[in-house]
Amino acid sequence: MSGAAGSGGSVGSVVRRFLAEYGSGTASRLKVLDAYLLYVLLSGALQFGYCLGVGTFPFNSFLSGFISAVGSFILGVCLRIQINPQNKGDFQGISPERAFADFLFASTILHLVVINFVG
Repeated sequence: MSGAAGSGGSVGSVVRRFLAEYGSGTASRLKVLDAYLLYVLLSGALQFGYCLGVGTFPFNSFLSGFISAVGSFILGVCLRIQINPQNKGDFQGISPERAFADFLFASTILHLVVINFVG
């Protein structure tokens, strides 16, 4: 019993330390992007859970929504990697504004394809 309580305490301390370091060491621009990524992730998970629970009768609608969520998440992660100051050396020729413009262009193309797929 004491081993389980000890591991629970250590998990709590790890979470507290992670949140403290994330709050102090992460730029506000990245925090906003992380909130967007969390929203898209939860949206995709909710759609998938609905599909499992209720069914996939309008399959094109489910598939379009889920592809939109997955694609948006992937594009958001790519944007986060490109604008992270710790990755400046890997993306020397790409400014954060250029990365955001690329994100907007790719998102537009993604959602045009999704809308076309719905019919």
